[in-house]
Amino acid sequence: MAKTRELCKVIRDRIVDLHMAGMGNRTIGNHLGEKATTVDAIIRKWKKFKVTVNLPRSGAPCKISPHGASMIMRKVRDQPRTTWQDLVNDLKRAGTTVSKKTISNTLRCHGLKSCSARKIPLLKPAHDQAHLNFANDHLDDPEEEWEKVMWSDESKNRAFWSKLRRVFGGRSRMSTTPRTPFQP
Repeated sequence: MAKTRELCKVIRDRIVDLHMAGMGNRTIGNHLGEKATTVDAIIRKWKKFKVTVNLPRSGAPCKISPHGASMIMRKVRDQPRTTWQDLVNDLKRAGTTVSKKTISNTLRCHGLKSCSARKIPLLKPAHDQAHLNFANDHLDDPEEEWEKVMWSDESKNRAFWSKLRRVFGGRSRMSTTPRTPFQP
């Protein structure tokens, strides 16, 4: 079913005025370019509630006020590593009790999404000093010594590839399919 558009207040008032003047629903619809059923629904609503504006929809009201939402956005913008629990505690201190899911929905509505913090190595000054000492100790080593060093970005398989090829008969182990529980 297609979405329907709502008529503005001016057209609704005009429909009621024409009805009060004695025109029929079909005539009003033809005159204003609306369907007779739409005109009939507006007139029934006016007779029942004495208003022509749209009534509020059902649904729970927002627990977080616009002021609270702006406070949340400000805190997240200033401190991106803030957790949901911190935001819940801040709102609780302000007098609003909400869940973490409500905070998550509010942030998502304002264009923010959650992400995991990047895992970076935590280097202490002692680590930096150890690196500096290692570099100073091996400053005068010849280039042949450095070729024997296994660097952290090398895999052991690549470094010892020729030895592995001899052990496995020159074929890759990846070509054999592993047995699954469904194979006989």
